[in-house]
Amino acid sequence: MEPELLDTVADGVATVVIRHPAKRNAMTTAMWRSVPPLLDRLAADDEVRILVLTGEGGTFCAGADISTLRSVPDSPPDAPPGARDPQLLSVLAEEALAAFPKPTLAVVRGHCVGGGCQLAAACDLRFAAEDALFGVTPAKLGIVYSASSTARLTALVGPATAKYLLFSGELVSAQRALRTGLVDEVLPGDELGARVTEFTSVLAARSQLTQAAAKEFTAGRADRAPHWERQARLSGEREEGVTAFLERRTPRFTWAPSHDPAP
Repeated sequence: MEPELLDTVADGVATVVIRHPAKRNAMTTAMWRSVPPLLDRLAADDEVRILVLTGEGGTFCAGADISTLRSVPDSPPDAPPGARDPQLLSVLAEEALAAFPKPTLAVVRGHCVGGGCQLAAACDLRFAAEDALFGVTPAKLGIVYSASSTARLTALVGPATAKYLLFSGELVSAQRALRTGLVDEVLPGDELGARVTEFTSVLAARSQLTQAAAKEFTAGRADRAPHWERQARLSGEREEGVTAFLERRTPRFTWAPSHDPAP
């Protein structure tokens, strides 16, 4: 079975599954390289309102496939700069995930380590099973964790916990991850799927305009406030939301990121 990323779309939710069962869903260089174009395709699909990232079976992702770190196959001619460097490929994948214009949710079972934790941290939210384990392990390989990845991890968990994870490479439990802000919800494994379905249904019913603006503002893009104020005026989302509230019905929000004329 070839390592790959599988994606399906149903009820507004795009589910991307990391599949490399022979190595606990470790990411190969080809898998890292496939992430940005896959996300571009899903971002352009108006049917997609939420993206869920998870791993096949009982493991999220054990990180990078170490056997692929020494040599990277030739990149296609249109590949971005750094496409021959496995570490840079992982950063490009992480940045593409962080920039995805719709809400993203990592659903973690089992190990979420190294590059896997890097991908989970790039999602907007993280739900985990009680048996999940998290670790950021570049110190075990003598790798300098990228500045952007370190900044994102620090923003999630604070400087002290980021240093603990990066200095030691130790694995931490889902409960500790919850306490430090690395995880948003922890549930028994047999309840996780139902909770994800419930929560993504909630997100899919909400205004994508609100969500898109919130993603940019929480990322520090206050300079985009005039743009989003203009979008709010033109979209009719507020009028629909208020009318639906007064009529005691579910709002029918229709704005989508593809309606946004400016990136």
